[in-house]
Amino acid sequence: METKRVFDYKPTPEQLALAEERRRQREAKKLQQQNAQNQAHLPPMFLPRLWKSLPSTQSAPRSTMKVMSWNLLAQCLIRSNLFPTSSKALKTSHREPMIHAEILSHSADIMCLQEVDRLENLSSTLEQAGYSFAYAAGPGKQHGCLIAYKQNKYSRVDELIIEYDKQEVQEDSSHPATRIGSSRITKNIGFMVALAEVGADHQGVIIATTHLFWHPAFTYERARQAGILIREVLNFRQSMKLDHWPCIIAGDFNFTPDDPAYSLLVGDSLTEAQSQRLHTSRVIHITIDPTIVPTAKKADDEEGDGSEADPDRVINNSRVATSSDGLLSDLELTSLFINGAKLRSAYDEGQRTQRDNGTPGDLYTFGDRVSLPPTRLGAHEPMWTSYTNYWKTTLDYIFFVDTPKHSINVAGYLNPHRTTDMEAGLPQIGVCGSDHISLCAELLLS
Repeated sequence: METKRVFDYKPTPEQLALAEERRRQREAKKLQQQNAQNQAHLPPMFLPRLWKSLPSTQSAPRSTMKVMSWNLLAQCLIRSNLFPTSSKALKTSHREPMIHAEILSHSADIMCLQEVDRLENLSSTLEQAGYSFAYAAGPGKQHGCLIAYKQNKYSRVDELIIEYDKQEVQEDSSHPATRIGSSRITKNIGFMVALAEVGADHQGVIIATTHLFWHPAFTYERARQAGILIREVLNFRQSMKLDHWPCIIAGDFNFTPDDPAYSLLVGDSLTEAQSQRLHTSRVIHITIDPTIVPTAKKADDEEGDGSEADPDRVINNSRVATSSDGLLSDLELTSLFINGAKLRSAYDEGQRTQRDNGTPGDLYTFGDRVSLPPTRLGAHEPMWTSYTNYWKTTLDYIFFVDTPKHSINVAGYLNPHRTTDMEAGLPQIGVCGSDHISLCAELLLS
């Protein structure tokens, strides 16, 4: 019987070295693939901005509050033809991580967000960061308004949704439509939440946000909606016997600082030009009066979906309003606002203070690019809060209302983007994930 010979194989040092090198190459390739996958999931960087701190005359404020407001640009509203320079920044996989990262970077105590869709993803991000939130949307809309707040600082007491289309502004009429005094159905809402301070006895704040109707030519309807918002915020506060709580009202108002609605909100008198803008926009849309013969085929309910050749100047599917339609006159509109309270703007006051102190730095305001007297309220709002290839304007604000017991002062604010940073048109990877910029201000409550 033949015996098999067994060889004790021992690789040479050269073979061992070659095997070890191949193993290292495999590990390096595996690690490279893992890093590439991880890099793909990292949030694309947004452009950070400086924080402007303002000198305070208060020795011991009762509390501080950092408030952010941002229109996120709902994914369901994006049309590539409206943002021809944004490219990959329009894709959810790029925009969403940028937006979530910028939201959290501000570490705001309270957030007011508009055009919020894909709520399931945003809610997870907020909850993991220690925020609770309340959300509301207009009837039939795929996006809405969200108010978020730090759980360790506030607790929710109550909330209220205001549908502007159903709110009455006239009392001396037996006809419901006349009492409402609206020029068109818009499905826009105001949303407010009462927040109690954790650990503070009977102290808190009323927070409201809104996204007013977008069509630039409907000046009257936006003014009506703004007047209703401030009226209902104060009624909401009064109904809970919380008149000692300050009110913060922030959002996308879809009007500029030289608009009639802005002047009415802050207590400035209307100029002749503003009265003329209100006059030409007092129309009745087909959504109010279905007997109107259509002049345009498609509806323009959603922002950017209008079919008009020049939506900034043309009002279609409408007729001139008559006295029986119940639209408010200039005097009646002014009364609607006067019955409320004069709002103060965090950015208008903050940037005005910065300039008055002689340290404007890279301060660029709405009044620097528009013929608006520097003494007029609104002149020191940001030069831009929305900047795209086709439209560039100021539409977003953080307003607040004092109380007899508490005054509010602006302690600081997030510097707006410079024009040069946005020239390519938002949204833009590496700059901002929305077509609007985020606003953030710190308020001192005495």
